[in-house]
Amino acid sequence: MKKVIVLSTVLAVSALGMACGDAANTNTAANTNANRTNTNVTANANSAANAANAAANTANTAANAANAAANTAVNAANTAANAANNAAKAANSAANATNTNKH
Repeated sequence: MKKVIVLSTVLAVSALGMACGDAANTNTAANTNANRTNTNVTANANSAANAANAAANTANTAANAANAAANTAVNAANTAANAANNAAKAANSAANATNTNKH
């Protein structure tokens, strides 16, 4: 009878050890898969963030180019306005000289 009890105990402990071993392996596999999933999600989020940053940089570059073009146009318009003012001053001076000579 003692042999039956000892053998039963050994079998029970072995079964328990195998069950625990399987659970650990299952947990390890589940954790590994979860870590892979987290890594993939993080990588995908980083890729999306990098793409958004690249798009923002492209938009910023375009905005800077548009601003530079606008500044160039404003400067050209100011130069033309100054030239027109100078021409008007010269015409006024000439008209004034002519009017002064008539008196």
